[in-house]
Amino acid sequence: MDFGLWTLNYFNYFTEIEDTFIRRRGKHLLLSPMDWALIESWKEMGVPLHVALRGIEQAFDSFEAKPRRRSVKTLLYCQEEVEAQFAEWQESQVGADSKKKGSDARKTADESASLPFAREAIVEHMKQARLALARVCDERKKSRQDDFCDALARAVSRLKELEKDFEKAARPDAERLEGSLTHLEKMLDEALRASLSQRELAAARAEAEAQLQPYRERMERSVYEQTLDNLLQKRLRDTQHLPRLSLFYL
Repeated sequence: MDFGLWTLNYFNYFTEIEDTFIRRRGKHLLLSPMDWALIESWKEMGVPLHVALRGIEQAFDSFEAKPRRRSVKTLLYCQEEVEAQFAEWQESQVGADSKKKGSDARKTADESASLPFAREAIVEHMKQARLALARVCDERKKSRQDDFCDALARAVSRLKELEKDFEKAARPDAERLEGSLTHLEKMLDEALRASLSQRELAAARAEAEAQLQPYRERMERSVYEQTLDNLLQKRLRDTQHLPRLSLFYL
């Protein structure tokens, strides 16, 4: 066994969960010993990292959909959702290791899962996105090593896990995969913005505003602000050559 790789993977599991929890909470909050014990129990149960992260993201999505006075202070808030996601993931894996002969078996499995695209096309989409992000990561490291470099490397690792999991699943779930891809893309968008100076952001925003100027008077303020933000984010992604991860761009 490569103990160096094992150690890296072991601690990566903890740090990715910690980072996602802190990012979604919106305020820096150190995890408690009880939280670390919970993560340890998930790892011992065999909860894949991408499943744990999806559960945490979903728990916060549900929390934010119904604003409350109290904030989320512990990872225990996400436990029920993570373990529910894990149970559903286990069910989707039943029969995944059995050998199937011929393309008809695979085709039937995909059709029964009601996939919007062929499984092979979805896997290829993730592979190409992963390779593109790896190229951006490698190029950026030549000039500087920062938090955005780290975010890119983490995204590459998580995409590889999602790709492998979706490829071998007996009953692949495109909707759950889309949720994971959307949250991963949001993490990259936030990391990219955080890596830019106020001057760089202001310049990019000014360019986006100029592009929208002819349409501003015809748009409601809320619609204009949302469109402006979307356009700004698109310009930032294009500048960094970031691929879109969502299946809508397949």
